Amino acid sequence: MFANKPTLSGERVTLRPVGPEHVDGLWELVNDPETMRLTGSQGKIDREAAKIWYGSRGDHDDRLDLAICTAGDDAYVGEVVLNELDTHNLSCNLRIALIGPRAFGKGYGTEAIRLLLDHVFATTELHRVGLEVFGFNERAVHVYRKVGFVEEGVRRDVLRQDGEWHNSIMMSVLASDWL
Repeated sequence: MFANKPTLSGERVTLRPVGPEHVDGLWELVNDPETMRLTGSQGKIDREAAKIWYGSRGDHDDRLDLAICTAGDDAYVGEVVLNELDTHNLSCNLRIALIGPRAFGKGYGTEAIRLLLDHVFATTELHRVGLEVFGFNERAVHVYRKVGFVEEGVRRDVLRQDGEWHNSIMMSVLASDWL
């Protein structure tokens, strides 16, 4: 379903198929303490593994991995991904991560999500895009609601971080909501 790996352009960002040229940005992203906290990341990734990972994403038709690059200077500021494709039910998962505080609050994530949803709902048969976000990530919850995601429920105590338990909020947007 995601054989076409598009480049999508907006006012603030350009979404590009990820590749080895984005490894330095990915490395910064996965090692940023605030990004790790907000995404609940608990493991470490090896730099060579990151290079292999980004070099192989174009080979997978069941997912779409796009680098979020600033429109002005094409600097990598994050990634937005559609994965966990369910072709029978025409649904998938969305995840997004920005490179850290220097990329937060600039509208990059909001525009990236809108560009991606515009694209997939206009060019594929997808019916539903879902996601989960930790309740403490209020900025992300706000963005998801703003772009049209609807809260479906809460999974209690799914993340233990710094000795505290955190809930995960399940959200989705349907093609009929979007169009």
